[in-house]
Amino acid sequence: MNTTETIHYDGVSKIFHWLTVILILAAFILGPGDFGRLVRAGADPGARLGIVWHETLGVSIFVLTFLRLLWVALRSGAPDHKLEPKLHFASKLTHVVLWTLLFALPLTAFLTVASEGQPLTLLGGLRITELPGITSLPVLGLADWGDVHAFLGDAIIWLAGGHAVAALYHHFVLKDRVLRSMLP
Repeated sequence: MNTTETIHYDGVSKIFHWLTVILILAAFILGPGDFGRLVRAGADPGARLGIVWHETLGVSIFVLTFLRLLWVALRSGAPDHKLEPKLHFASKLTHVVLWTLLFALPLTAFLTVASEGQPLTLLGGLRITELPGITSLPVLGLADWGDVHAFLGDAIIWLAGGHAVAALYHHFVLKDRVLRSMLP
């Protein structure tokens, strides 16, 4: 094999990656920062298009993350970029935290709506008033899950931004093929 050949992620992995990026950014932009205040003031979440879009995108991200994890388990493997040990460790740690946040964000959103007694409001007028396995959890009263969700939302944006900067560092400074391996 030619060692200068770019080793790419497979097409399905690229689609999952870039679709996740788009959905996370859209959910963050549409995320109602004043959601808790609005709900406590008696606002109907279903009447707020930003909330409906945010929650729909969140459910989409949750489903996409499960499908993506299934694909990671089934695919033949990811490219081996042969990074030096410190970069390899930083890469693995970043990916573990990103994956954790991809699951934690929707879960904290479910805890938020359940603890506030609000329905999950989705596009098409769908309202899910009972979240099986969530609405009866004893942890509902342990935190302001809306604040936790907002913090994690900020965290994933910062971490994903750092991830993007690291990819650019690989491309422009290290001049390796890490960034190219995930480009469409």
